[in-house]
Amino acid sequence: MKSARIVLSLFCAALLFAAVGCSKPKTAGEAGKGKLKVIKIGMIAKSSTNPVFLSAQTGAEAAAKDLSKKYGIQIIIDWRTPPTEDGQVQAQRIAQAVNEGANAILISCSDAGKVTGAINDAVSRGVQVMTFDSDAPESKRFAFYGVDDIKTGEAVMDALAKAMDGKGNIAVLMGNQNAPNLQKRVEGVKKAVAAKYPNIKIVGVFPCIENPQDAAAEVIRVNNAYPQINGWAMVGGWPLFTKALLDTIDPAKMKVVAVDALPAQLPYVEKGLAPILLAQPTYNWGYVSVEKIVDKLYLNKPVAEINPMELVPVTKETLGDWARQLKAWGFSDIPEEYLKLGK
Repeated sequence: MKSARIVLSLFCAALLFAAVGCSKPKTAGEAGKGKLKVIKIGMIAKSSTNPVFLSAQTGAEAAAKDLSKKYGIQIIIDWRTPPTEDGQVQAQRIAQAVNEGANAILISCSDAGKVTGAINDAVSRGVQVMTFDSDAPESKRFAFYGVDDIKTGEAVMDALAKAMDGKGNIAVLMGNQNAPNLQKRVEGVKKAVAAKYPNIKIVGVFPCIENPQDAAAEVIRVNNAYPQINGWAMVGGWPLFTKALLDTIDPAKMKVVAVDALPAQLPYVEKGLAPILLAQPTYNWGYVSVEKIVDKLYLNKPVAEINPMELVPVTKETLGDWARQLKAWGFSDIPEEYLKLGK
């Protein structure tokens, strides 16, 4: 009897081990089929000092709150953005987020070559990856959300050429020269000039550190070095987050067209130095991307690989409408006089 009881105990233990002990941990994709109760998203933008990415963080956190309430789950935004751009640091933070239990990664790639391996490793470990703003198209990420960068560069140049009556000398402000999205935008600027504007000359393409003070200082340096410049094509609006250029550039002698139109940049439209800003709805980088991740992980819905974002032209005529849109997204630093325009 004793031996029978031992055999029976061993048999039961074996069954329990087979049912529980040998089961593999669920990957993010597998857990989604069983309805995840917690979705932790590691969010890695390019730089925590760049206001456009703080806007994206605000949008992601708003989406997490709204969708958590809607579906009765907990969605956590784990902000892991480095203070300055560094593709290698981004790769390290992808690995850290995976090791610390992230279900998904949302990243704007500073250098696609440096993060592709880390993205692929995350996916191989069951963690879904989505890119926004700046893609890593050769990686195993499941989706990208952002503007068409070549068309964005062309749109910047078209608007600047119109403001300059189709003639003059321009400089191109690039930002991080290793960023794939900015490379394509500069390509778009050059393509437009070559195809359509024979009387416009590009004096040079100038990279800069993507924070307001350093970017503005680079514009001032270039203007002093090349006094023939009378237009700037900015594929990112970094220097417009400070008022430095308003104090040093005469709008009657120089025009600027830039990507992005957050509250701090709007005085450049009002004062006429920037006759048009091409706004990326940067808040939606976060909000829409989190929606896509929840669609894939929780709702098991198909998500398109490329999800296009459309630019919004902001001029003096549309300044009020855009200011009110920013306020609706939660921005509190909008001058009251802008909110009253066009009502």
